[in-house]
This record gives sequence, structure tokens and C-alpha cells, in this order.
Amino acid sequence: MIVTPLRVSESANEDNDVQHVGYQSWTEENLCIESDHNDITYYTSRWDALCPYIDVTEEMLAQAPKPFIVYALPPEGPYGVPINDQYGLVDTYSKAFWEEPRRARKFSEYDKQYKLFDISEEVIPGAQITVEDMFEMGGEHFANCYIDDLEIEGFVDYIRKLDILVIKVHDPVGELVLTDVSIMLPEYDQLYGSFCQWNRAFKNRSPGMFACLLASRWAAKNGFRYYNLGPVGDYGYKSLFVTDHEPIYALAMTDPDHPLALDTTSPLHTDFSPEVWNQIYRSAPSIKKANGVG
Repeated sequence: MIVTPLRVSESANEDNDVQHVGYQSWTEENLCIESDHNDITYYTSRWDALCPYIDVTEEMLAQAPKPFIVYALPPEGPYGVPINDQYGLVDTYSKAFWEEPRRARKFSEYDKQYKLFDISEEVIPGAQITVEDMFEMGGEHFANCYIDDLEIEGFVDYIRKLDILVIKVHDPVGELVLTDVSIMLPEYDQLYGSFCQWNRAFKNRSPGMFACLLASRWAAKNGFRYYNLGPVGDYGYKSLFVTDHEPIYALAMTDPDHPLALDTTSPLHTDFSPEVWNQIYRSAPSIKKANGVG
């Protein structure tokens, strides 16, 4: 079966077998990350933890070991099915968002708490960011969230042709309170929040929420209508900000008799229904099964 790529895929480099699609590049060796559920191994892509709108190609799907789950496929493309979670978006241009009484009150409280703190906002070309930079900005967060080193490399790969926004907040004596990193996505009119590392000593000041407020304000001032908070299903606190929801499209390729498929608590069941396992295309007229891939 031929899986038509959403974006034009460049030919593999003969020297090191690197393949490209969209913002992504990979080899057969670094494409997949081992994940675990109840001691059952499955695989996700190296862009899974920190990047949105992940493209797929025929070569990628054929190379990946199974079970293989790809989350956050581009919403305008033909691939994947909507899963049981959504992206939470902040419409930063919405007057109603900024003036809604509860939000306005909470935002005022955050501003008062951080009135004497130093806030910096820096736009950095992604091509300048290294893996070492990433660990400096978010190493503790990555460890706490079990984000694999290869996923850090995947982020650095993804942003090579994009800009990122780095927001830092220091207290009056210079202690770092938070570092927030977002990807600028002009084609989606979005600022995408990839991660926020914050100092637990400032927990009572809700640094993560303040970071969302700062990012939303920056987006509004700099021509990005939406700030994307990422998946919201397991994060009730994000409801303070969310004005719109966007479906998250994904695909799951698996043997129906694999232990992961037989475990009803696994992502294959919590995020998908068995009817859409191995479904590549989302539109009913063009739905095909991936029996011939892999």
C-alpha cells in the first residue's frame, strides 16, 4: 500500500541515510523512542514529547517497529484519526478572554505576585539551539517527565528552520523562577508551548500559570492569534486559559494480538478505539488500512 506523504519527502541521503519531511529529519536508528506501559514496550517518534504537527511518510511508517503510535499529525492533512484528547488554544485576540471576570482577577493576582520580579523574553532562531542549551533550560523538567534524550534531539531537529520564544523570570535577588520555551508556528498563527521548567521553591506563586499568561500576552503583541497549551485532557488547570479546542489527530499501527493491544488500559485503548488501529487516512472516502506497511 502506498501512503502518500502529507509534505514532499526528500530522498534519503546516500551517505548517512537521513530522510526528511516537513521540519523533521531522521534515520532508521533514531526515528523511534521506546515507551513502556505495564512493562510492555511500544514506540513513538522522536518528536513526540515536545513538538506539534508531526508529519509522516511511507518510509517512516515502513521503518518503524510496532506497535508505533504517532501523535499530533497536522490538522489539515489526510492522516490519522481524532483521539480522546484535544489541544487547548488561547485566542489571544479575544477581548472576552482578557476581560472575563475570573480570568481578569487571576491575571491581576499573578501580576501583583510578580511585580518586583525580572521578566525577559527572547526570540532565538532554532538553528542556534543545541541539545546542551535544551538541558540547561529544561533538564530537570525532562527528568521529572521521563522525556528521553532522543526526544530532546528531536526537538532540536524540529526547530532548525523555526524561531523559539524563551521567557525567563528571576526573583528580586536573581534566583531563576521559571524558563518557558515555545515554538513559533506562523503557518498555524500559533505560538506552541513546548515546556516550562519552574523552581519548586516558588510553587505558591503558580509559576506555570504565570508563564502561560506571559506567553499569551507575548503572542497577542507579536501577531500570533493563538497560544497552544498542548493536550488538555489530563491538565484541568489549563481551563483557566482555554478558549478553543482543536482535535489531535494520531495513528496507531499494531498487531491486534500484541500484548499492548490486549491491555485495555494501554494508550491503544485510552487514546484510540480498536476500530481505527492501523487506519492511516482520516477521511471516509479514502480510508485505507496499513496491512501492507511495515
